[in-house]
Amino acid sequence: MSNLRTKKKLLIVGGTGFIGYHLALGALKKNWSVTSISTNKPKKIRNLNKVKYIHCDIRRPKTLKKIIKKDFDYVVNLGGYVNHDDKKKTMDSHFTGCKNLTDIFREKKIYSFVQLGSSVEYGSSSSPQKESKKINHQSLKSTYGKAKLLSSNYLINLFKRKNFPVTILRLYLAYGPRQDLNRLIPIVIDSCLKNKKFSCSPGLQMRDFVYIDDVINAIFLSIKSKKSKGQIINIGSGKPKKIKRIIELIKKTLKKGKPQYGKIKLRKDEILKIYSNAQKSKKILNWVPRININNGLKKTINYYKKLYDAR
Repeated sequence: MSNLRTKKKLLIVGGTGFIGYHLALGALKKNWSVTSISTNKPKKIRNLNKVKYIHCDIRRPKTLKKIIKKDFDYVVNLGGYVNHDDKKKTMDSHFTGCKNLTDIFREKKIYSFVQLGSSVEYGSSSSPQKESKKINHQSLKSTYGKAKLLSSNYLINLFKRKNFPVTILRLYLAYGPRQDLNRLIPIVIDSCLKNKKFSCSPGLQMRDFVYIDDVINAIFLSIKSKKSKGQIINIGSGKPKKIKRIIELIKKTLKKGKPQYGKIKLRKDEILKIYSNAQKSKKILNWVPRININNGLKKTINYYKKLYDAR
């Protein structure tokens, strides 16, 4: 890779998803060249004209190698099967897919490989969850959590053996505009906009929410940071919010909606408090969330309200 190159080249694996769209948009604003690899075409609301979209399944190493011919400066892996009910596809896409990517990119001498991990990797560990906590993947109930943790372990080992320039970001609950209507905040906003009754748990769970712009900022900081290489870093606020409070804030803002608390029972093994220890992100990346839950919800609600009003 020539030092004379001015336009940075970014590959986003899973670039058609919610986080992928916002990351691609941010990279285009930096005048970077952006390529996306995914199994699906982007939805209309997440299509960007200047992004090169490539359709490929990262579970297929031979096809992947044929497609990834040019060099990239940075790779961000957001890829993986979204429907976690299919255990084999979940494991193959999140773990085997990750290995297939590294097999290609450790030969290409990229500057940075950012792996998006998940707080699910901590399993039932008590909060605030800290990156130094050792977890046995076999203790995790979720196939998705196992696949993500196996990927993290594999990548850290690759850094130690081959100095592969990886940073793993363990993300908590991201939210914001253009998220699919299969996540808590969009579901609640949509139900309130329609002023309908909707079933909820008692809402006693406390969760760590991060607005999408803050997530993207963390990814860009990781791409550039030398100190973050070989590190697992939580991306969370460290300040959990009660689910019921989130629902009530949305309801209050829209002045409608009829949540039916307690209609969905809490699972016996449900963990009531899940949130991050946020010290490492501040120390290594100098990252702290800039957008609090009130402002983040306002921005998100405004987006969905405009869509709803335009129907």
